[in-house]
Amino acid sequence: MEQLAQLYKALSEETRIRIMLLLMQGELCVCDIQAVLDEPQSKISRHLAYLKHSGLLISKRVGVWMHYLIRESADGRCKAQLAFMEEQLSKLPQYRADRKKLREFQKTKGCEALPPPRRAGLQAAGRAGAPERSGRQKRQGERKR
Repeated sequence: MEQLAQLYKALSEETRIRIMLLLMQGELCVCDIQAVLDEPQSKISRHLAYLKHSGLLISKRVGVWMHYLIRESADGRCKAQLAFMEEQLSKLPQYRADRKKLREFQKTKGCEALPPPRRAGLQAAGRAGAPERSGRQKRQGERKR
């Protein structure tokens, strides 16, 4: 029952539902999801981390990019809920639009057409002498932009 409750908590946000529906198509790179949802990489990564820590996803590094896929070891009830979700939500226009956008992005070679992601260490190096900011301070700075 605890795993099922965790599933519903993880899917309590629209962005995470859209991410899970995209990942039901198979393994995707962060840049694929970012391109489809038209959201900043930081927001996509935060939602992916939440889904991963909830036990729904696994990740692997491929070059400079992170790839995610749905964990196969979910219990039967969770698998049934995800299958039901896909069946019901796949009829929505937003889902069809997301899938179409994903196919179009992948036709352009996806990640290969994008510059590699910037590393946090490189960004911090640009602020030589400045004290290291906490995660909360970084998020507040992003909201101001």
